This record gives sequence, C-alpha cells and structure tokens, in this order.
Amino acid sequence: PNNYFRFKQFTIQQDRCSLKVSTDSSIFGAWTAGRLNGAANVLALGTGTGLLTLMLAQKNRAQFDAIELDEDAFDQAVDNIQASPWGTSIRAIHADLRDHRFNKKYDFIISNPPFFASSLRSPSRGINRARHDESLTLEELISLLPALLEPGGRFSILLPFHRTGDLERMASAEGFFLQEKLLIRQTPSHKPFRSVSLFAQTNPTTTVSEELTIRDKDGNETTALRQMMKDYYLRVNS
Repeated sequence: PNNYFRFKQFTIQQDRCSLKVSTDSSIFGAWTAGRLNGAANVLALGTGTGLLTLMLAQKNRAQFDAIELDEDAFDQAVDNIQASPWGTSIRAIHADLRDHRFNKKYDFIISNPPFFASSLRSPSRGINRARHDESLTLEELISLLPALLEPGGRFSILLPFHRTGDLERMASAEGFFLQEKLLIRQTPSHKPFRSVSLFAQTNPTTTVSEELTIRDKDGNETTALRQMMKDYYLRVNS
C-alpha cells in the first residue's frame, strides 16, 4: 500500500499505521458523515490514521474527540489532523478506552473496532491489535457505550458481515435499537462482506436496510459507490 492516500480536502499519511485506508472504511466514513444530524460532540473510538474523524469533520460542524491506544497510530493521527483544515475542532487522545476518564458525553460515536474474533493472527503485533479483539472485545466496546453517550445519543459501527448478528444482540442487551444498516458487497456475485450499522436508544417504527456494491460485473466502480464518494475521492467529480 502507498504511504499516503490523498482525498479532495485532506491527505492521510499511513506509513506508521498497521491498517491502511480501505474502500470499506471510506464507505463507512462517507455514509456516517451524512447521519450526524447536528451532533455537537462526536467521539471516534480507535481512530487509527484519523480517517473517519476527518471524513466526518469535512461534512459536519462539531467538536470531535478521537481516541487511540497504539502510540504510532496516535502520533500519525495527530499529524494528519494538524495538517487538515479541521485541526482546531479535533482533539486526539492517547489512551485505553477502558481506563480513560472522559470529561463529557457525546451525541454520536463512530467506531471501526477490532474485526476478527477467531481468525488467524498476523506476525505483526500492531496488526493483531488493530484487527483482532484481543485488546478490546466487541462485547466490552458495546457495554461501554451507554456511559459515553448523551440521552438520545447514537453510534455507528463497521464490522465483518458475519458478526452483524452478534452486534445486534449485544446492542439490544444494552438498550440500543438498530436504525439503519448498510450491507457492502465486492461485486454483484459476492455475498456481503461488511455491514455498517447505526443504533440509537429509541425504537424506530421501521429499520432501513440497504446494500452497496463496490464494483460491477465488469470490474468497474459502481455508480452508487461513485456517488457516495464524490465529495472525498479525487478521481470522482460527479
């Protein structure tokens, strides 16, 4: 992967981060950016390069906190944030979510948490911590959210598709209701491989469920993807 990824309004340097910019994380950021609904205080859990926080900041006037445990990723996120147009509205926090004492609650929380509960480990300790729930399990993460959110607060989360059912059960146990879900496919012939879910503390009359396919049967980016990413990707103009 390249050591950087340039978007229309900011650049992500990523040479010190175990996990790089990906299409599914970019979709997650763009999708969530349109759903903050005027949130004043936003928290990014496990900010990594700072990608998701910067994508949200591009579209929303809010105060953002971005917490990251890994020291190299934290330092890189700070650099990316300071080099962006939104450095004054984003505060990076180097801490373990489980131990940090937050001085406020949040209207919205976004997280791309450790993915793989039982898959093979990488030789890289940084990749293991970023990809696997060995440092913070999904269940622990969901259990912490009620104390971090304002009444009426919401959160969005990106996970592998096969963990979606687990997430919904855990969220329900903590008093959250699924509001919207986006399933992501690589191509029309592939099954969904990622899910993006939006939860709130109010029970909706209906749950909105949609799908997004990244590439068509000929290998070209779909119109839906291009439309979603038009304000972010350099190569998309309409």
